[in-house]
Amino acid sequence: METNNPYQTNPIPVEDGKTASIVSYFTIIGWLIAYFALHKDKKTSLGSFHLRQSLLINLIYIGLNILQTIILFATASPTLYYLFSILYVILFILWLIGLIGAIQGQKKPIPFLGEKAETMFPNI
Repeated sequence: METNNPYQTNPIPVEDGKTASIVSYFTIIGWLIAYFALHKDKKTSLGSFHLRQSLLINLIYIGLNILQTIILFATASPTLYYLFSILYVILFILWLIGLIGAIQGQKKPIPFLGEKAETMFPNI
C-alpha cells in the first residue's frame, strides 16, 4: 500500500536531462532554449554537465567567427583562411563528440575543453 508522503523526493528521470543536453549543442539559441525552457526548473546533473560543455563550444565558435571576420577583413590572406578552416573542423569534431555523449546520456568531457568548461561555469 502506497502512502502519500509530501517529503518524498522522486528522482528526475535521465530523459529530462538528456533532452536539455541534446538541444544545448545546437547553436547559442538552442543553448538558451535548453537552459531556460528545459533545465531551469528541472535541473539534472547530466543537463548541467552538457550545458557547460556546449556553452564553451558555442562561445569559442562565436569568438572564432569574430576573430576571423576582423583578421580576414584586414589581411585577406588565403593562408589565414585555411588556418581558420582547420580550426573550424577541429571545433566541429569536438562539438560532435559532445553531441554524441549527450545522445548516449553520458557525462564524458570533451577533449581539451571539457574540464575547463566545468571550472569556468560551475553555477550552471
